[in-house]
Amino acid sequence: MAEGQYPGDNDVIAYQKEKIDNAICFFASKHSERTRKPLTQTFLYKYLAFLDFKSLEETGHPALGLKYLAMEKGPVPIEIYSKRKNLKTECFEFREVEGNKFIIIAKGRPNLEFFSPYEIKKMQQLVEIYADTFVKTSDISEASHQDIKAWRKAYKKKENSIIEYELQFEEDIQHKDAKELKPAEENFLIYKSIEEAST
Repeated sequence: MAEGQYPGDNDVIAYQKEKIDNAICFFASKHSERTRKPLTQTFLYKYLAFLDFKSLEETGHPALGLKYLAMEKGPVPIEIYSKRKNLKTECFEFREVEGNKFIIIAKGRPNLEFFSPYEIKKMQQLVEIYADTFVKTSDISEASHQDIKAWRKAYKKKENSIIEYELQFEEDIQHKDAKELKPAEENFLIYKSIEEAST
C-alpha cells in the first residue's frame, strides 16, 4: 500500500501510520488465535473505534486518531473502509471473500513498540472481551452503539456523517469553564488545538 492512503505522521500522534498498521495486525492475529476464525471487517472497525474512543474518554486523546463515519452498524474508519479492496501492508492484508465481505489476515507479528503500556493493555482487553466464538457481529455492533456516545450523537443527527471526537464527552467542553474541566477534557482541548494548528 502506498504512503498516504490513510493518515501519516502528524504533530499530534507520532508514528500514526505505523500504529494503525500494527493495531490492525494485532487485532487480526489475536482475534484469529482466540476464535480460530479470521477477523472480519466489521469486528476490525469496532476494535479500532473502541480503542480510539475509549482512550479519548480516559486520557483525552485517541490512540490512533482515525476519522470515523456514523454508519448503521456503528463507527467505521473512513480511510480504511474506502481502501479495503486494495489494502495491503507489510503487517496485514484485506481479502475479499464474497460480495463486498472482507477478512483481515495478519502477516507476521505486530510491533508493539509504537504503543504505550496503556494502549497495549486496552487492545488486549478488547480482544479478551470480543474475540470469542459466542460474540456475533451484531453483538459487537450493538456494543459500539451502547459504549460510543459520539456515534450515537452523530448518527442521531445524520446517518453516515463524520463523528467528531468531542461528542464522546458528556457536555460541550469548548464552552465549559476551565476550572471545571476534567483532566481528559483538558487534554483533549490541547490535542484538538495542536491538530487544528497542524492542518
